[in-house]
Amino acid sequence: MGCKVILVKPLSEEEALILFLNKVGPTIVQSPTLMPTLRLAVKECAGLPLTVVVLAGTMKGEDDPCIWKNALKELKERVGMVEGVEAEVIERLKFSFDHLKDEKLKHCFLYCALYPENFPIWEDELIECWIDERFIDKMNTRQEMNDKGHAILKKLEDNCLLENGTNQYDQPCKKMHDAVRDMALSITSINPRYMIQAGLQLEKLPKEEDWIRDIEKVSLRNNSISEIPIDMSPPKCQLLTTLLLGRNPIKKIPNSFFMNMPFLIVLDLSFTNIECLPDSISDLKNLTALLLEGCEELRALPCLSKLQRLKKLDLNYTSIEKVPEGMDMLINLRYLSLFVYTLKVIPTRVLPKLSHLQHLKVYMHDETKGLKADEVVPLQKLECFYGRFENRHELNKFVSSMQQCKKNLIKYQSYVGLFSLVGSEERVVSINDLEIGGGELMFPVDMQELSISYCQYLRHVSHISSLKNVVDLRVCKIGHCEGIECVVSFSSFSSSTHQFQSLQCLFLVDLPKLSEVIKVEGYGSATTSILASSATFSNLKDIHILDCPSIMTLLPHWLLPNLQNLEEISVRDCEKLVEIFAAEDEEKGSDALIKFDLPKLKFLNLESLPELKEHL
Repeated sequence: MGCKVILVKPLSEEEALILFLNKVGPTIVQSPTLMPTLRLAVKECAGLPLTVVVLAGTMKGEDDPCIWKNALKELKERVGMVEGVEAEVIERLKFSFDHLKDEKLKHCFLYCALYPENFPIWEDELIECWIDERFIDKMNTRQEMNDKGHAILKKLEDNCLLENGTNQYDQPCKKMHDAVRDMALSITSINPRYMIQAGLQLEKLPKEEDWIRDIEKVSLRNNSISEIPIDMSPPKCQLLTTLLLGRNPIKKIPNSFFMNMPFLIVLDLSFTNIECLPDSISDLKNLTALLLEGCEELRALPCLSKLQRLKKLDLNYTSIEKVPEGMDMLINLRYLSLFVYTLKVIPTRVLPKLSHLQHLKVYMHDETKGLKADEVVPLQKLECFYGRFENRHELNKFVSSMQQCKKNLIKYQSYVGLFSLVGSEERVVSINDLEIGGGELMFPVDMQELSISYCQYLRHVSHISSLKNVVDLRVCKIGHCEGIECVVSFSSFSSSTHQFQSLQCLFLVDLPKLSEVIKVEGYGSATTSILASSATFSNLKDIHILDCPSIMTLLPHWLLPNLQNLEEISVRDCEKLVEIFAAEDEEKGSDALIKFDLPKLKFLNLESLPELKEHL
């Protein structure tokens, strides 16, 4: 295959020692009494960089000579009990695993081996899995459990058992080094016993004899298994708690398949081609997580009323048209995801009964359908909410309730009208295809992102009265609004000259009447002296303007002192734009250059601007 084997020499004793000292921490480096024992411990790593850093991570901060001597003795005994280089490496790495003081921490680490080799594991997904597996103790809020999960990740990272990385979406991920994963696989082949055949391009399920009675977890995810034979004897895995079959083209599961899995807690069938679930799913009375995201062929589920312990139900991107029968009986449900294009209606009696919900995500493709505030307001434990409200009145009721008693709500994406994919921030409101001038519109005071589109009667954003109470607006997106003339309007009657002080990103797209971003009315000759001290846009980092044919000037000259944080300017297809920063009245008509200082500006993109002056 054209591969070339390259011999990589082990580190010398001195190189290994330097690497070890860099990882183990300053208190150890400065302790001369530890150095002889430390040198011997490093020597036991046989010059292998991975074992050096893992040992250093395990012993980091430990300054008791007795503990170091005991660690050296244990390390020697472990290596002496096995033969072969590979077995010795695994034993050295097991030393670090065995010194994890918390049993649940060990389970969290071993869980990572259920993913395919070299797989980038998204941190948030991994923590959710740990919550599903009950590796993280129950706490008052899901956010507290999430924080605990991040603390566990940090501990495993500090012990060099997990590595940092990113996935294709540039999201923070963790990875297992191949040798560390081999160590985890060697542990899970004995106790606790797992069957892990993830990402091996399998086309068939493992043989019946591989489904050993005492297996606790099975991972067959990321394979090419298309069917489970109807004549296959049901696996007799009485202790099985986790079954991961996600990302396989499985179409059908025999009704008898789950017959001998009475203690199944987590069932993952996400991103399979499953068309219907067997009725026997209803008998999995210990099931706490049913994961069906991305099952695009799935159109119906059996009755779920008997799954009284179910805490998580993920139906995102399935093809169901109605909620499963018996869903209103799932009183212990904490997590419900219903981002389903085909979903026609959610009966009004269902959601209020799920009083323990912490995470709720709802989407129905029909833009005339939406939630009523009375369906969501009773959910006092809700921390994350994504959904569309029926109209502005329902949004206002929800926001009003939020301000009064929704102390747990940490993340939300609430929208009215057409759905638009927004949400670079945690707290988002999207208003689409709405006559904003037709009545009051309430925004949450902690809103971080506002998206407005297809609102044809809106002239400028700053006159929406409830915006004056928003203290942390970071992103503003306005698009396809025919009536917009400006974003911010200052007048002699303005109650504040500090509008949009926290704004970091401004996106303006397809606004045919937009003549300027900031409009000043009624100040006369006092304009500069009054507005120069304004905090407007003082945190702005990015401004993007596209297809705004009426705008002639991007920003007024007096605003320049506020733009010390500006990093990116992008203006395209604005046929009348003459200048980026408008000159003062006395400079208009002259050839004087406008001098400005934007110390953080990194990117300037000016395209299809036929009237733009040669100088800014």
